[in-house]
Amino acid sequence: MKMKWLYILAGIALFIKMLLMPDITSNLGNISQVISDMSITEKVVNESGVVNAVSGIIFRNRLYDTIFEVIVFTIAILGCNYLLANENPSCTIYQFKDRSSVILARLGATIAALVGIELAIRGHLSPGGGFAAGVAGGTAIGLIAITSSYQWMQDIYKRYHAAIWEKVSVLVFIVLSVITLSGLELPHGELGTLFSGGILPILNIIVAVKVALGSWAAVLIFIRYRGLL
Repeated sequence: MKMKWLYILAGIALFIKMLLMPDITSNLGNISQVISDMSITEKVVNESGVVNAVSGIIFRNRLYDTIFEVIVFTIAILGCNYLLANENPSCTIYQFKDRSSVILARLGATIAALVGIELAIRGHLSPGGGFAAGVAGGTAIGLIAITSSYQWMQDIYKRYHAAIWEKVSVLVFIVLSVITLSGLELPHGELGTLFSGGILPILNIIVAVKVALGSWAAVLIFIRYRGLL
């Protein structure tokens, strides 16, 4: 009952605020003048020091949101493991065995992996970025998974401590993001070069590693409990 009255009071307060809010239409002329003097894209590029304005927005202007996007992705991977932990593993895991399918899948995996590396390293210079690079890396891992044994994939995952690296990448990303949000930035360098944008290329690479390793974990979990097909 108390919560009901709290919601009602909050609604009334919001209504009053809307009534008392100043009319912003009178300022539209000034806003249009500012936008015409310098486009938003140019402003983002100048402030972030990267040619790809999308990367500048994601890892600088909207960095606070990006932190929670990375955290949500991490929680999703943990949720997959938690929800399927009490189920029985799939008895039979069907995979592609014919040679043509194996060759095509592994060729696709090689191309996807190379694209992922390119997007991670040069995502601040061209369309792409950390999330796209991670998806490309996850696609490469998925293509390998449909043509290889589950046990082999699991052994590699454990041998190189992929789960630990995934968690470390999340923590490093959060720490670097907090430092950036506090106002400390690396020198931007020369605009348009590989070593430009300050800390943005580093955040790009960290996100790519995190998304790729998280996708690897999800693929292994679903193959184990649901099978491949």
